[in-house]
Amino acid sequence: MVCGPTTLIPKYINQLGVKVETDLRKALNWCDVANMLRIQLERQDIKYFPSLREYTMQFGLDMNLLNEIDKPITIMHPGPINRGVEISSEVADSDNAIILNQVENGVAIRMSVIYLLAGKINRV
Repeated sequence: MVCGPTTLIPKYINQLGVKVETDLRKALNWCDVANMLRIQLERQDIKYFPSLREYTMQFGLDMNLLNEIDKPITIMHPGPINRGVEISSEVADSDNAIILNQVENGVAIRMSVIYLLAGKINRV
């Protein structure tokens, strides 16, 4: 499942069997792990939502929302974090978050995947 503003979700993603949810609370109730992504304003030529404030109000994860969920959820984020936008500092620094581990191990994981894929290339 993916969750976010419809303007940021690929148009035909549902044809890949991916469920789209625009209500963060429903998405969090569905999942065991939430991988939050950073809004990359520097790469946006046009605005995909009215304001960061509105985005944060609808899709930002804070401790109040996390505490309303009836189960523990692991929070991931590849970094860097826009603290206070997609995720609050309190959530990022909580015991639910494995963000620092994810960031620390991200390069090694990507290098391993590239190494394994490169080994499957037929060289002439």
